[in-house]
Amino acid sequence: MGRRWAHVQGVGRRAAQLTVAVEPGDRDLLVVAAWLHDIGYAPGLVDTGLHSLDGARYLQHHDYPPRLVGLVAHHTCARIEAAERGLANQLADFPLEEGPVMDALVTADLTVGPNGQRLDVDERIKEILRRYPAQSPVHRAIQRAEPLLVAHVRRTLNRLDEAEHRAQ
Repeated sequence: MGRRWAHVQGVGRRAAQLTVAVEPGDRDLLVVAAWLHDIGYAPGLVDTGLHSLDGARYLQHHDYPPRLVGLVAHHTCARIEAAERGLANQLADFPLEEGPVMDALVTADLTVGPNGQRLDVDERIKEILRRYPAQSPVHRAIQRAEPLLVAHVRRTLNRLDEAEHRAQ
């Protein structure tokens, strides 16, 4: 999987750094979701073309916990890409979680580039938009979701700041 694997490894490492932004009982869930967030790109799992949906279906079929499945299904505002692809009803079969864990998962995904390198959220969004042509559902979805994606990252970074202040 080349670059995709490098990205996933970087996201997994970044999620481990972000665990202080979530409740202690959710930290393992965050890291596991980060490692599995792009499983729907794996050869043999691609079905609908919406990797988050394909990954969630695979995980559900293999009896992973519903909360983990929902995080994978909805990571990085997947509902917007699902609407672009006409798959919103299918994605809606999975629970949408909002809050610190989803915020941190989105932050991990959007602060790591395709080669596993750290990027800030603005750089990452620009990188995605350059990689996908304007007519692509991914490009259109990221454009539409940008304010929401940036808000996920801001909330996580604020939680990190709060956690650092409490630790001092």
